[in-house]
Amino acid sequence: QVQLVESGGGLVQPGGSLRLSCAASGSIASIDAMAWYRQAPGKQRELVAAITSGGSTNVADSVKGRFTISRDNAWTWNTVYLQMNSLKPEDTAVYYCNSDSLSSGLGFHWGQGTQVTVSS
Repeated sequence: QVQLVESGGGLVQPGGSLRLSCAASGSIASIDAMAWYRQAPGKQRELVAAITSGGSTNVADSVKGRFTISRDNAWTWNTVYLQMNSLKPEDTAVYYCNSDSLSSGLGFHWGQGTQVTVSS
């Protein structure tokens, strides 16, 4: 199994920045890709950004140019980051880290989530 622990959420003013971290442990060699999702009150969980084992990234249109996903190590999965700049009130949500180990038969794993609140 894979364990994921998010950190870095908090309260920030509009226009501010935050960096979320997701620390992976356990069967990290099984991971093919990792992603950040978010869920705002009353809304469905949505994909924010993803990164593959090859380093390819994908970012949702709603955050393109403001958010960046990265990883600390090109050779193994240790920590994945989500750098969030120019934050808007509509970015307020619980942000979840996700890992994909489907090809290894371990399925998806989720972190516990971290709250991001953008408000003046």
